[in-house]
Amino acid sequence: MKKMITVMLLGIAIFTFAFSRPALAADAASGAKVFSANCASCHAGGKNLVQADKSLKKDALEKYGMYSAEAIISQVTKGKNAMPAFGKRLKPEQIEDVAAYVLSQADKGWK
Repeated sequence: MKKMITVMLLGIAIFTFAFSRPALAADAASGAKVFSANCASCHAGGKNLVQADKSLKKDALEKYGMYSAEAIISQVTKGKNAMPAFGKRLKPEQIEDVAAYVLSQADKGWK
């Protein structure tokens, strides 16, 4: 019985690592370039020119459930409300890089 459980746990671990991307695979420096070219017109300095209270500042991201790479990737890919979808304009890796950049800047206070 112990061998069976060990084999199952080992299988789950192998499956998990084989089919998941590394958490830190995104490149914030590349994301800064993509952000500058595609996002800064509305979000310069972490602001939001359309809905001022929904900025990219850490407290606002946390308040609106957007303080995670997954949430930002979804928003950038699909768009929402006044924000257009970038899923057809940007590659998935570029969107991941933008998410990494936004989170790093939010943590720094957009300085």
